[in-house]
Amino acid sequence: MIEQLTAIQPVNKEKGKQVAQYIDTLTKPIGSLGRLEELAIQLGEITGEDFPTVTPPAVITFAADHGIVKEGVSAYPQEVTAQMVLNFLHGGAGINVFSRQIGAKFEIVDVGVASDMEHPGLTSKKVRYGTGNFLVEDAMTRDEVEQALAVGYERAQKMFDEGAKCLIVGEMGIGNTTPSSAITAVLSGKDITELVGSGTGIDSEQIKHKQAVIKRSIEARQADPSDLIDLLAKLGGLEIAAMTGAMLAAAANRLPILLDGFICTVSGLLAAGINENARDYMIVGHRSVEIGHDVAISLLGKKPLLDLGFRLGEGTGAAVAFPILQSATLMLKEMATFASAGVSGKE
Repeated sequence: MIEQLTAIQPVNKEKGKQVAQYIDTLTKPIGSLGRLEELAIQLGEITGEDFPTVTPPAVITFAADHGIVKEGVSAYPQEVTAQMVLNFLHGGAGINVFSRQIGAKFEIVDVGVASDMEHPGLTSKKVRYGTGNFLVEDAMTRDEVEQALAVGYERAQKMFDEGAKCLIVGEMGIGNTTPSSAITAVLSGKDITELVGSGTGIDSEQIKHKQAVIKRSIEARQADPSDLIDLLAKLGGLEIAAMTGAMLAAAANRLPILLDGFICTVSGLLAAGINENARDYMIVGHRSVEIGHDVAISLLGKKPLLDLGFRLGEGTGAAVAFPILQSATLMLKEMATFASAGVSGKE
């Protein structure tokens, strides 16, 4: 598995230069489509193609539970994870709506829900029944982390083999802003008060309690920030690891990764930490209102496409941002050049 994770080539900067030169021949003032032009150049670098395509996208939502919810860090009980998975399977969640809108290949994967689930539409790849409560024990073993990474890699690879051209990953796991905040704190060195927000909607007193739980957990676990498998094992989540594996698969296939919110961006940080080349395949779809998301985006060195006040997760923000990627590719493919249109250039 580790050999697969390191088989990621740098993006093709030369192709990006060629795409940039071509964009400057299109029938518009140079630079007048702003960040859309930057996106088109990045997509050229990622795919190595003059006219990259991002359709159809793959949307994979990974579901898992978290032992840390026993400490009262979430506004919702743990059983909501399984209930929401059923909602996904019945097509009623936000990510279902937006996946249909963009014509995505969609999959929901159980990588660690704390109860048995059976449904013909569910991909069951359960590594274990939720993580351990990392206030008192490691979230999982190193072997379980690697299993979850492999699940993500394998599910994304299957989508790419079936023709998907862009990756959107999402998550469902009550309590998962808690491990995401803990991981970000360890990687950034920032105080937990700068990273913990309301999550699913907890009040100010609950936020203080959540911050205290995370702080005590970080001190108890002593995770090694230079060993990301150790960090995931001690403070992570199964769906966080699976999303990380899926991103590494996308980068290995030279396909763009459109990141969702805070939890997904933390997986992006982990993927970039496992293989630095993976970072250049990532595009941040939106800025979440979760306060830790700004820190995670900054650590990645990225700039989000949208800022719509989202904090749902599931992959929803990335799915809503996807048409912007599509617009960048259509600009390249369908806009006329000055020469082909017979339009006089600036000179």
